[in-house]
Amino acid sequence: MVVAAQSLEELCINAIRFLAIDGVEKAKSGHPGLPMGAAPMSFVLWDKFMRFNPKNPSWYNRDRFVLSAGHGSMLQYALLYLAGYDSVGLEDLKQFRQWGSKTPGHPENFETAGVEVTTGPLGQGVCNGVGLAIAEAHMAATFNKPDATIVDHYTYVILGDGCNMEGVSGEACSLAGHLGLGKLIALYDDNHISIDGDTAVSFTEDVGMRFEAYGWHVQAVSDGDTNLEAIQAAIEAAKAVTDKPSLIKVRTTIGYGSPNKQNTAGVHGAALGSDEITATRQNLGWNYAPFEVPEDALNHWRKAIDRGAKLESDWNSALDRYKSKYPAEAAEFERRLSGKLPEGWVSSLPTYTPADKALATRQTSEKTLNALAQAIPELIGGSADLTHSNLTLLKGFPDFQKGSYAGRNLRFGVREHGMGAICNGIALSGSGLIPYCATFLVFADYMRAAIRLSALSQAGVIYVMTHDSIALGEDGPTHQPVETIASLRAIPNLLVFRPADGNETS
Repeated sequence: MVVAAQSLEELCINAIRFLAIDGVEKAKSGHPGLPMGAAPMSFVLWDKFMRFNPKNPSWYNRDRFVLSAGHGSMLQYALLYLAGYDSVGLEDLKQFRQWGSKTPGHPENFETAGVEVTTGPLGQGVCNGVGLAIAEAHMAATFNKPDATIVDHYTYVILGDGCNMEGVSGEACSLAGHLGLGKLIALYDDNHISIDGDTAVSFTEDVGMRFEAYGWHVQAVSDGDTNLEAIQAAIEAAKAVTDKPSLIKVRTTIGYGSPNKQNTAGVHGAALGSDEITATRQNLGWNYAPFEVPEDALNHWRKAIDRGAKLESDWNSALDRYKSKYPAEAAEFERRLSGKLPEGWVSSLPTYTPADKALATRQTSEKTLNALAQAIPELIGGSADLTHSNLTLLKGFPDFQKGSYAGRNLRFGVREHGMGAICNGIALSGSGLIPYCATFLVFADYMRAAIRLSALSQAGVIYVMTHDSIALGEDGPTHQPVETIASLRAIPNLLVFRPADGNETS
């Protein structure tokens, strides 16, 4: 197939593909296959639906985009560059995967403005997306009024076969369905290829039926390579379903356009090589130099700048009207977004004397959490089905449930790993929410990957781990975490405290 002429949409899509191809080729490492296959759905999403301001990546009411399949990071960097973000220029694309660059091998929220969460370990990103959607739902329920809406944004996730194989995604997506998070929309890059080859060797379940069982709204787009109208219609239909999260299975071709490598594992995690790049350029009719984007395509992409400025300006006007009608709520909203804690919160912490009754530290932890919950309304969290053992219930506050999103007690169920990854999303939502999560210390091993990413991302999640010694006695060594504290202390940027009494707990 040789393309003689291309529409503007095709130019915009191929710009994504070839920026990814060229970035990976220059680095001599990376993953070109996903960006090449997912470029059409990404273009439709960013061009037709995503609400964001490239010149202010931290605008609060922006839609959130998460690339859960983080190995395809050149997709995200290409999108940020094309849309006009200052954080990623052409030179940054040329420094892909290089030491000190703003375009690391996997997206890092602390390195690149416009990247919401750190992804790479498969499955983590979609769980972060659940957390982002929880944060949006909670803030909307807390601050929106019948005549004034200031919180109203979507979370969009691109995930792949690997994400759906990982158990952590099942944990979080199960909970998302239970909670009915209607502003969470996941686009599944359904290309049927993993590193080992065709997914037929290991992954043959009906993912759509699984998500329907979770309580998701599920659609399928049979041609995600060229049928942009079908992709657009599916996203529109997903947005129309307000009481369920949505999964859109988009059937794509990994490495689309590469004559000899598309639809093979060979295009997943290696540069195409100069000969195959030449063949791909010819195949897709791309007569431009490496890292060159045709003016028509770039001009179209950069319309996002003016569009985003207007979106933020309109929101600022709505916020001003909200301030006039609801000054106290507006002041609290802005305080939370600023990250500044309420005045006098430290004085709420319990103190103890030797004359006080002896208490286990999990009991003093309960007193501390509940005192802080009164003083810090942005504190939100819960336990992995051990609420009455961990003693983490915020008394007097409702649960966060479908129809009750203002609640502050999260019921995670027996989903430790999903819990940790969801809390990362809540913490990185820009809402000022401070999430905590709890389980027995021995089960920290179930959530270690999420804890590690939390530390790497500087997320600030609080972990309450109880039952932390051989004193569990009759439960036996399976529940006696004699080595766990040492292993947690080995994680950089994770502060580990083991308080000896109530005052140290406070």
